[in-house]
Amino acid sequence: MKRHTRLQRLAHDEDGFSLVFVGLGFMAFLAVSMLAIDVGMLMTARSQAQNSADAGALAGATALVYNDWDNRSASGPAVTNALGAARGNQVMSGTVSVTPTDVTFPLDPDGLNDRVKVNVFRNASRGNPISTLIAQYFGIATVGVDATATAEASPADAMTCVLPFTVPDRWIEKQTPPFDPDDSYDSGDVYIGPMDKANYTGYDPERDKGMLVRLKADNNTKLAPSFYYPYAVPGSTGASDYRWNIGNCNTNIMRFGEIYNPEPGNMVGPTQQGMGDLIALDPAAYWDTATNKVVSQYSPSPRVRAIPLFDPDYYFNGKMNGRNASLKFVNYLGFFIEEMQGNEVIGRITPIGGLRKGGAGAEGTPPAAFPRVIRLVQ
Repeated sequence: MKRHTRLQRLAHDEDGFSLVFVGLGFMAFLAVSMLAIDVGMLMTARSQAQNSADAGALAGATALVYNDWDNRSASGPAVTNALGAARGNQVMSGTVSVTPTDVTFPLDPDGLNDRVKVNVFRNASRGNPISTLIAQYFGIATVGVDATATAEASPADAMTCVLPFTVPDRWIEKQTPPFDPDDSYDSGDVYIGPMDKANYTGYDPERDKGMLVRLKADNNTKLAPSFYYPYAVPGSTGASDYRWNIGNCNTNIMRFGEIYNPEPGNMVGPTQQGMGDLIALDPAAYWDTATNKVVSQYSPSPRVRAIPLFDPDYYFNGKMNGRNASLKFVNYLGFFIEEMQGNEVIGRITPIGGLRKGGAGAEGTPPAAFPRVIRLVQ
């Protein structure tokens, strides 16, 4: 009888049952910890992997513009810069896996070869997975992440900080070939603008990079590549504003295909003064002929400026037909100002960045625009 009573009591005894809840609660705590720590870590890793891919793609596109547009080999600057930038952005204190085959050059929707795509990895297949903290107690010892990014060196559709004088764009010289600074634009010479990329005759940032250019004050007697022509900047008048626009950045947004009027008066003196102001902003900068680029403490040097390029055929035929001289800006030349000698501006042609504002100018965005905009597109 006593034994039966004892068994009944034990059957209804709840002593120690709280340990079951403690055990279940501990398991739930571990599960929540796994979510809070490991899932949070995984989200951070994915964000860092995306930063790594973004940096690689942007570095590759930058190298296309400023180092070598045509070199897309495994050892070329576009690939090596992309690899270096991607690896320099670690994921959870570890270096991503990215190889030359992970850097590709897809076409943009218009068929232009101006994109760089980079894939980065931290996973088991690449031998560099990310170790978990709590999930390993549930059989998940490692996790993997990967990311991809595509950057584009797009043709610019606008410019700013533009110098207040312009030069004619390059043409095909038919009278005394080949084209040189002493030529003059005459009837029979051929100019094709940057809207026709395949046949464009103008200046090219890859072919003409580092070309030494000596620009003289316009003598108003002929149209030649060696003459610069002051033009009327909107909102600016007179020699003082002209000088300021050389030595400083006029933030007016300028488009392609717009028409400007020549600036009246002799601007040789203000050009000399403005050039002095500009060179003083970065007096130690110089052109390194060995590497064919500007050496400066700034990136870019303030002495790298855009010069508008006008359509020589539009100007020539307009004057020949009795129209007032007008300047149609079809492109923008990157130019490093080396020095001013008398009334001559001495400099080097160099790649230059531009703006992508949308709502392109009078004729749209030229596929052969000299300035480029480096941007992420994917």
